[in-house]
Amino acid sequence: MTKKLFILFVLLSGVTFGQKEKVKESNQDYKDLAYIDAQKMYLSIVKNGYENKEVFEKLGDTYYYNNDYTNANIWYAKVFQYDAESIDRNYYFKYIQTLKAIRDYDKADEILDLYADVKGEDQYLDNYLNQPNYLEMIKRQSGRYEIKNLEMNSEIQDFGTSYLPNSNTIVYASSQDTASLVKRRHKWNERVFLNLYKANADSTTLELNDEVKLNKALNTKFHESNAVFTSDGNTMFFTRNNYVKRSYKTSSDEINKLKILKATRVSSSAPWENITELPFNSDEFSTAHPALSKDGKRLFFASDRPGSMTDGNNRLTSDIWYVTIDENGEFSEPVNVKSVNTIGNDLFPFISDNGDFYYSSTGHQGLGGLDVYVVQTNDKGMPVKEVINIGKPVNSSYDDFAFIIKDSLKTGYFSSNRKSGKGLDDIYSFKQTKDLKCVVDINGIVTNEENGELMPFATVTLFDKDNKKIKSIVVGEDAAYSFVLECGQNYSIRAQKEDFSIAEEFVQTPKVSTTLEQPLALAKAVEDKVVDIKVGDDLNDILDLNMIYFDFDKHNIRYDAEIELQKVLAFMNAYPNSIIDIRSHTDSRATDGYNIKLSDRRAKSTRAYLIMKGIKANRLTARGYGEYQLVNECSNGVDCTEEQHQLNRRSEFIIMKLK
Repeated sequence: MTKKLFILFVLLSGVTFGQKEKVKESNQDYKDLAYIDAQKMYLSIVKNGYENKEVFEKLGDTYYYNNDYTNANIWYAKVFQYDAESIDRNYYFKYIQTLKAIRDYDKADEILDLYADVKGEDQYLDNYLNQPNYLEMIKRQSGRYEIKNLEMNSEIQDFGTSYLPNSNTIVYASSQDTASLVKRRHKWNERVFLNLYKANADSTTLELNDEVKLNKALNTKFHESNAVFTSDGNTMFFTRNNYVKRSYKTSSDEINKLKILKATRVSSSAPWENITELPFNSDEFSTAHPALSKDGKRLFFASDRPGSMTDGNNRLTSDIWYVTIDENGEFSEPVNVKSVNTIGNDLFPFISDNGDFYYSSTGHQGLGGLDVYVVQTNDKGMPVKEVINIGKPVNSSYDDFAFIIKDSLKTGYFSSNRKSGKGLDDIYSFKQTKDLKCVVDINGIVTNEENGELMPFATVTLFDKDNKKIKSIVVGEDAAYSFVLECGQNYSIRAQKEDFSIAEEFVQTPKVSTTLEQPLALAKAVEDKVVDIKVGDDLNDILDLNMIYFDFDKHNIRYDAEIELQKVLAFMNAYPNSIIDIRSHTDSRATDGYNIKLSDRRAKSTRAYLIMKGIKANRLTARGYGEYQLVNECSNGVDCTEEQHQLNRRSEFIIMKLK
């Protein structure tokens, strides 16, 4: 059932980028530099003939965040002249939005298709179990079913329905004919004898009529329950106490466990026979609640066998497992369905005709006891998506389990021991009136990118795919935000705070209900970095420079280095009295003495480049440090990659004077 999802998230800002307060006269240089370092600086770089993908991205951003989408589109279009695989996903989203802004919808669709081809299927975040807002999640799914307690329920136990294919027959477990022999006790008490029954389901009322106990070969003096049938209706898998061929067996701790047995018949009118236990049963653990995949090639079941999850006391709990069935009817070794299992008990699996995987569990935060959950499956019939509580009234504060449904009719049955029932366990019919509501809870915390500290009172805004503001909140002391989104939609989330750059995230909601975590980290604005500069700072940090790298054993200025030096040039023009010390470093290859000379030549070539561009010589000093200040462990004799060595071939720009 999986589908490729190539949903792009697009963001348009409704917030002005730039100054948010009046700048004092003494900070005029700071304001000028902020302008140069952003749009004006990059335009100057392009005008001087130096351009690359990053320059076009940044230029586009300066217009994009000013809501000038027409000019942003011009520069984003240049980004897409480069290799599509090298383009960050965010720029696909931004470009598509600017194309829509100029009504070029065909081109927007073309870029969306390109994203699908290049980036492939996006990966969803891991499932989050036991959500703190679980009651709200359950509330959203509630009210989708009309339920009814069946008239045929006895005062003891009736539960565990299943469909007999090619008929209107329902098979279920009941202790109705042993009521006079027992007191009211919880199911699976040794003295409550459950047998398998069948009944005809009324197509209108869903009531079960004309109940008949299945033949004696199936039903014994111990428990039988929870049957499932192959598509031809002539092979049955069902649950029984460990009582086979009149032999009653217990585990090493003297507990009679559950097993799955198989029975066959030659036709729908013939009796069930050839009753055998399955090879993966054991006297030492229980194996129960069989369910078949749509193609009949997998048999799912519940078991507390070794390999199951353990609870807080390190005891094995019941997990959902499966075995494959080959063409000869042989079974594989059991496999744990890790995508749905919890530290609680996971029981009663069922796969609907649509491929939806239902089961009951105590391992999630639910309404109490066993709740019924649903999970989507992939094209191989395996549950892979978010586990969703199907809500009230199917689920209650009691045990709710053994859910089955006919998707085409939107009707089905489930079992419950809720207090309002007739017996210990009752069978309920239901009609589904609404489809599952698909919503995504997205939560996050706004932090300072530099030190990870919380950023209280930041503004977080949610935008839809058309850049319309949906909701805006100011976070509290905990810096936490939360929004409820629709499934399969495009959104953007932006955080902003005075003196910090805007933080934005494109959000892709999956087509299943889930909870997502999306942190937002605010970086100190370049303007603010500049206003706080002091002697001794490195321009690499102030201007967010990419490192000035040199090729091995060379000191000439590389093309990519020239683009970065344009930023240094812009800084020195904005601060005409500043003095910069250029410090060049090499990797550890070659001799120490040679590296000192090489780095010195690199520093001086950097200085010469800036002088050639108009900076006075007395404002620049340059010195090489060779291999004496490595940034990693790649010293003499250490085997390192070329990429690791290149990190050490760098230049620094230390501010020696500002005024």
